[in-house]
Amino acid sequence: MTGAQRAALDAIRSARPIIARMSMSRHKEDLAADIIEAWSTVETGLRSLVGGSTLSGQALIREARQRQFLNFEQANALAEFNAARDRAGSTDYAPTEGDIAAAQSGYERLESGLSVDPLAAPAVGGMPAAAIAIEPVGVAPGVPIRSAARPAWFIPVAAILALLLIVAVGFALMNRGGPSAAYAEGVKAFTEGRREAAQGAFRKASLDNPNDPMPHVYLARMEREAGNLQNANAEAVKAVQLGPQNGAALRELASVQFALQKYDDARKFYIRAITADSTDRLSQGYLGCSLIRMGRADEGRRWVDRAGTGAWTGCVPAAGAPTAATGYPSPVPMTRSP
Repeated sequence: MTGAQRAALDAIRSARPIIARMSMSRHKEDLAADIIEAWSTVETGLRSLVGGSTLSGQALIREARQRQFLNFEQANALAEFNAARDRAGSTDYAPTEGDIAAAQSGYERLESGLSVDPLAAPAVGGMPAAAIAIEPVGVAPGVPIRSAARPAWFIPVAAILALLLIVAVGFALMNRGGPSAAYAEGVKAFTEGRREAAQGAFRKASLDNPNDPMPHVYLARMEREAGNLQNANAEAVKAVQLGPQNGAALRELASVQFALQKYDDARKFYIRAITADSTDRLSQGYLGCSLIRMGRADEGRRWVDRAGTGAWTGCVPAAGAPTAATGYPSPVPMTRSP
């Protein structure tokens, strides 16, 4: 077993408790968070396997497959796992038995495959099994596949559909809401520390563009930093409703839950923020803080270490100190913008 394979296996095995607890008896939010968290750990293992990479999701699976670290069945099972993770990332989605099965199958196939030395795998015709090409069923090797003749109506109908698509895209572009002048004014006032002016500008921006989550992200942050946690929660919830895949909105809602000492809720939304933006170090660090406050110190330290240096490192208790110590730093100081 190579060093990369051993490192990948160690990383992946840390997700086994998460995989084991997946069940339809769990609340849908908990189950969704488990699927997302388990996939994140599997991605870490796959990156170790390929020697370090910035790729994620399907691109990472393809890279590992092309480099023959995965066989055809493992790659397919991981693709299903990744699809389940994508579905679980939607705030209004309730994971199904099929999602659980996809996560468990993908994990088991990868772990069992890494537990076996690929160099010891039986060869077929002098070639490693992973290197054997798969021919399409019913097609003789080397025979080109001819496309069927197109009917006479195909080209004019395709042209009409293309024109309709262009019109639809143009209409959408003209009517989509972009950041308003009030929003830009709010950001400027916020960065300059003019709180009242910023709040008024963001209120106006939310009316100018009612579908934009970002004014509500800023409003939630200002309310949270002022200690008005109920108002902050209302604004953060609104932001996530408008932008369920918006990393800044998800992170702010997580930070509000952390401030409310609802650490399990904070954990769920930090995980979703990381799913939206895998480079979000603040969400990684405070996910670790949330886990430590929940008593899951080892998992929490791994996330804090992954995030690197930052305010979140103050969450890690000193040796021998209780993990529920008070006085943890508040996420996201007001000197920073979302």
